[in-house]
Amino acid sequence: MKTETDGNRKPPLVILTGPTAVGKTAASVMLARAAGGEIISADSMQVYRHMDIGSAKIRPEEMEGVPHYLIDVLEPTEEFNVVTFQQMAKAALRDIYGRGRLPIVAGGTGFYIQALLYDIDFTEHDSDGNLRRRLEKMAEEEGAEALHRMLSEIDPESAAAIHANNIKRTIRAIEFYRQTGRPISAHNQEQRERQSPYRFYYYVLNTDRSTLYQRIDRRVDLMIQQGLVDEVRRLAAMGCSRGMVSMQGLGYKEILEYLDGTYSLEEAVRIIKRDTRHFAKRQLTWFKRERDVRWLNLPDYGDQPEKIVRHILEEISEDRTGDEII
Repeated sequence: MKTETDGNRKPPLVILTGPTAVGKTAASVMLARAAGGEIISADSMQVYRHMDIGSAKIRPEEMEGVPHYLIDVLEPTEEFNVVTFQQMAKAALRDIYGRGRLPIVAGGTGFYIQALLYDIDFTEHDSDGNLRRRLEKMAEEEGAEALHRMLSEIDPESAAAIHANNIKRTIRAIEFYRQTGRPISAHNQEQRERQSPYRFYYYVLNTDRSTLYQRIDRRVDLMIQQGLVDEVRRLAAMGCSRGMVSMQGLGYKEILEYLDGTYSLEEAVRIIKRDTRHFAKRQLTWFKRERDVRWLNLPDYGDQPEKIVRHILEEISEDRTGDEII
């Protein structure tokens, strides 16, 4: 495989993403084995140790010998954000390219993928600790909706794109405006228009909505059977609380509230399923806005991941200029 990075030659990069529970993990391993690739996880939860069941983390035996990066590298008490992801993923890319292998980015966090793919510049957005603490206190005392209304007044476009309960992103957008006088939506649009430094193939795996929702429901049921409640109980015993970035993940905050007596287990499971379906819908909306995306609809391939992989291999065997990638 040729992965030259010298001169004007852009290094190759394959992205395999899609909504939660669509089957990205198995397909990415199959692709990596066939293409001589290594996988960089673009998942905001699998980066954390001790958070295996709720994050649907790939198990060592499922990796089938394929090296994986950005899995099990942080403690739940540590913060993980798009800047951290970008730095760690670029370090992984250097390692993979240095050994002549093909990097495959697999995961469903679209913003992380965008940040890596277009090398988005976040240097303008250094955190103001005092401002952040004031905003966090406001969210705690007045609620997420009050914080979101503040964002709506200064940056309606970002407010429309950020869910009111996503306190972290809401604060980031307000911080950016206060620091620069510009809406972060304008900055993000400029960054989206950047050219990628990679020769990339950006695939979105998808299926029909009813099938996807059934897969989500089955996955949540399986998580409960596998011991999600005990996993969250252990995390709570370690000192992990609702306010931590790690515990904001789907499944974790709801089970915490079950353990606190806020919900019955049945209600917590219902909410996890509902919110995961909503999350999958938001993921698809994000990918539909992205440039140069190649959609792969599972029913078109007989719901057989191996046929999807064969299709990808055919496309990436030669890039647009006819130069070999693999």
